[in-house]
Amino acid sequence: MLADKDRIFTNLYGFGDWGLEGARERGAWDNTKAFLDKGKDWIIAEMKASGLRGRGGAGFPTGLKWSFMPKADPARPSYLVVNADESEPGTCKDREIMRNDPHLLIEGCLVACFAMEAHACYIYIRGEYILERERLEAAVAQAYEAGLIGKDNVHGWPFDCYVHHGAGAYICGEETALLESLEGKKGMPRLKPPFPANMGLYGSPTTVNNVESIAVAPTILRRGAAWFAGFGAKNNTGTKVFCISGHVNKPCNVEDAMSIPFRELIDTHCGGIRGGWDNLLAVIPGGSSVPLVPAHEIIDAPMDFDTLRNLKSGLGTAAVIVMDKSTDIVRAIARISYFYKHESCGQCTPCREGTGWMWRVISRMAEGRAHKREIDMLLEVTTQVEGHTICALGDAAAWPIQGLIRHFRPEIEKRIDAYSHKASHEPVEAYGVAAE
Repeated sequence: MLADKDRIFTNLYGFGDWGLEGARERGAWDNTKAFLDKGKDWIIAEMKASGLRGRGGAGFPTGLKWSFMPKADPARPSYLVVNADESEPGTCKDREIMRNDPHLLIEGCLVACFAMEAHACYIYIRGEYILERERLEAAVAQAYEAGLIGKDNVHGWPFDCYVHHGAGAYICGEETALLESLEGKKGMPRLKPPFPANMGLYGSPTTVNNVESIAVAPTILRRGAAWFAGFGAKNNTGTKVFCISGHVNKPCNVEDAMSIPFRELIDTHCGGIRGGWDNLLAVIPGGSSVPLVPAHEIIDAPMDFDTLRNLKSGLGTAAVIVMDKSTDIVRAIARISYFYKHESCGQCTPCREGTGWMWRVISRMAEGRAHKREIDMLLEVTTQVEGHTICALGDAAAWPIQGLIRHFRPEIEKRIDAYSHKASHEPVEAYGVAAE
């Protein structure tokens, strides 16, 4: 278990003052100028050495991402965009950071912008986050008033921070759709290349990072890359905010070390599984877009990127959704499937047509109103959607269904048998076709 002295987000639960005075008491804005005086190359080298991987889901090395930004060009400004859209079901970590410790994020934005030779940062916040936006805007105003940011700030690096309120679209959590939305266009993903590092916001070099990835940067520089790299397994280092929901005794957000075993995470912070460990059915370990993992595979697994990838799932945003044996697992995945059908922007045909088709078929399977041969047909269609769209929403729609069929195929077959048995004893409507 992570010691309190090693926690970065010491006001995660909002017991302390969220404003500038409280943030300074907790160590924020402490001699930030010393980092900048060491130069951008030192900052990027420290971020690389820390092993920090993006906390927004993909897990790409943050220091490496910063290093991709081209050198400053007077003809084209560079930008940092913070992805605070946080629309992944089950995820609620960034909202706590912005509501209770917003100055950590603002300080991180300044440091990251200096490292990438950018003078402006845009924080794109989810449409439903009202209090979070108000707190963040108030914190930005405090930082301006104190001379910590702005054109002539005490750190000597001209820097402006803007908070942009989204309108509640899941697709705007995808970095290029977010950039389109920021520019005032319809939130639809862009084809890559060109990548945002070369042509992003307003056609200028842009880096898009998650809230947590940016907010931890000043503490890493303050305490040293070796300190951060001391937690977790190789290539999975540092601390992580886990969002644990579902059938546990005490759902919570908690910061702990990467690679903490699942059993320890749940027992230590959540008081165990509801009804005991024998009652655990499955876990979605990284938000609704990653495949579920059955109880026997995850129960002692380290919670990190590589371990969960080897289990054919992923850490994602570390939104741990726990399901006990009372869960209707097929209906639960059908509900997730509806979410992705509803949130598809419709730009790519496989996603536009496939998400609706997959939802209709899995919904019938939840009732048993299907044929067993349709299970393989559904699985094949998921592979036709996965990897064939501009952004990863097609993958996100396909993976939960793939995980269900991989691990709980007998449950689907049992429902089909039960429905067929019932149909043979009483008159029912004819079976619907797959695309109904």
